[in-house]
Amino acid sequence: MKDGREQPSDRREPGQGRQRIDKWLFFARLRKSRSLAAKSVEQGDVSVNGQSVRQPSFNVKVGDTIILSLDRRDLVVKVLLPGARRGPYEEARTLYENLTPPPLPRDERNLFEQVARERGAGRPTKRERRETDALRGRFDPPDD
Repeated sequence: MKDGREQPSDRREPGQGRQRIDKWLFFARLRKSRSLAAKSVEQGDVSVNGQSVRQPSFNVKVGDTIILSLDRRDLVVKVLLPGARRGPYEEARTLYENLTPPPLPRDERNLFEQVARERGAGRPTKRERRETDALRGRFDPPDD
């Protein structure tokens, strides 16, 4: 007989079933907030089992492989458990298995490193130009 109180059979165990992808990314500490997780999904930065997902309400289940594109790298994780809450890192780490390939060796440069300008390369700064002019004798200090 139901009297308005929740019955034990009505409750779901936190480790069963499916979970929204934005909540899961937040609980797994892969994104800082749920709204950022939802925004990442809407922008197409997340794919599940090789298919791009654009709905934050998309449900993930145990065994799904998620690829999350971040600024400088892509994370590949396998869902082990749905999350119940956003707990400490040690707890969040139990929700997934990290399948991200190891980083490139140091002698190989990724795309970000290829486009980043090293100091001293490219157009000189105003300070560097003044130092160069002073070395060449073109700099005339102002008369007082």
